[in-house]
Amino acid sequence: MTPEILIPGQTTLAQLERIYREGAPARLDASARAGVDRAAAMIAAAAAGSVAVYGVNTGFGKLASLKIAPEDTATLQRNLILSHCCGVGAPMPRNVARLMMALKLLSLGRGASGVRWEIIALLEAMLAKGITPVIPAQGSVGASGDLAPLAHMAAAMMGHGQVELDGSIILATEAFDKTQLSPIVLGAKEGLALINGTQFSTAYALAGLFDGWRAAEAALVTSALTTDAIMGSTAPLQPEIHSLRGQPGQIDAATTLRALLDGSVIRESHREGDTRVQDPYCIRCQPQVTGAAMDVIRQAARTLEIEANAATDNPLVLTDAGMIVSGGNFHAEPVGFAADMIAMALSEIGAIAQRRVALMVDPVLSFDLPAFLTPKPGLNSGFMIAEVTTAALMSENKHMAHPTVIDSTPTSANQEDHVSMAAHGARRLGQMVENLNVILGVEALCAAQGIEFRAPLPTSAPLQRVITALRHHVAALGDDRYMADDLTKAASLIASGALVRAAQTPMPALSACPPPSSARGCP
Repeated sequence: MTPEILIPGQTTLAQLERIYREGAPARLDASARAGVDRAAAMIAAAAAGSVAVYGVNTGFGKLASLKIAPEDTATLQRNLILSHCCGVGAPMPRNVARLMMALKLLSLGRGASGVRWEIIALLEAMLAKGITPVIPAQGSVGASGDLAPLAHMAAAMMGHGQVELDGSIILATEAFDKTQLSPIVLGAKEGLALINGTQFSTAYALAGLFDGWRAAEAALVTSALTTDAIMGSTAPLQPEIHSLRGQPGQIDAATTLRALLDGSVIRESHREGDTRVQDPYCIRCQPQVTGAAMDVIRQAARTLEIEANAATDNPLVLTDAGMIVSGGNFHAEPVGFAADMIAMALSEIGAIAQRRVALMVDPVLSFDLPAFLTPKPGLNSGFMIAEVTTAALMSENKHMAHPTVIDSTPTSANQEDHVSMAAHGARRLGQMVENLNVILGVEALCAAQGIEFRAPLPTSAPLQRVITALRHHVAALGDDRYMADDLTKAASLIASGALVRAAQTPMPALSACPPPSSARGCP
């Protein structure tokens, strides 16, 4: 597979999504090497000198005041990594771990970390040959870097611990032997540079971003299906309504919904003589709610794109100024805020989608659809409990959407006395997206069933293509049957983007900003 060439400071979300989704290897653009080598030379000089420089010839954290002899530099870095391998819990998913490794390349490639190029070359080689460290997903509080998980990554580079290679979990040393690579012996500051950063939290947040945006796109498709299924009005999609407010996401959502519903005979059939004056908010306010959530996700995307390109270890080597300076770029507060924003957006997309499901199964509100969307109510329960499942998942997501970044606890003998909790704030997004995909999958099933009850009146061409794609995997519901498999298949079609692709309708773009750089922000 062709590697993704990453330019530190200029790498885009699209490049990172390819690494995440396709497993593409990554390597730095050759232009990064000069800056990396200059910083490494400064660290080498500091390690040989007599002046105490944090992380180079001193202890760490609360032990920073203790000076380390030059001959103990390698031992210092080795001990740092092994002592910090304290992660617990299930391992990171392979694609998220590989994304984290690519993010570490970007951070080191900024030329402010002081590592030798050999460190970067080994990370690139591991990505190219498919060596993925087994990294426990719990143990980071998101400040002073994602210390424990990144230590497990660094330990694998040193030949310690386990890795995944060709689908098997084996010792790191065995993987290196099989691929003719050699473990690294860390030099001055290199261990600290590898673990002092936000790449674990950022990788999980990016995974939540990419999968969450795909769910947001699907929500536009499923909500259009629902609108036709309950014979909802398209008047609230009138362009002038949304331009008068001016919110970009709302405008984009309304535009997409209009395109999806354009040409529906079902819609045209009730323009005259419909006794309903207004639809419930879950139909009428779809652009305002889903569009707002999309704007929130876009804001988080910009933060994460910047963070992905950032130098986030400590101390940083300022080569132009000739200084090695301790700071706090390892603090993952921006990532924590971004993850919380995404979580709230996912929760709200699911909340309004669940109300649309409830609307369709209720014969009082669904405009003459049969109760619970079954042709024989009473004898059959239809989608009764599928709707209950969406309610359970909606509530679960509401609880998980509670902000994590507002939590903090002092660690490391009060030296690290405020932390971001970005790690589990980002990690929870995966479960939230899975829940949302089920909610939207059930909505697709219900809405397709509802539209089919409107026959012989056809829906729009885009929505009919969506229904056709759905029916390739899940048949219409007649008599009651075992439902769990149907829900799983529908959720998979949401997660894969298959239903969105079937619509063949342009979707809103995730990023409307220029590629990141150290000198330019989003206008």
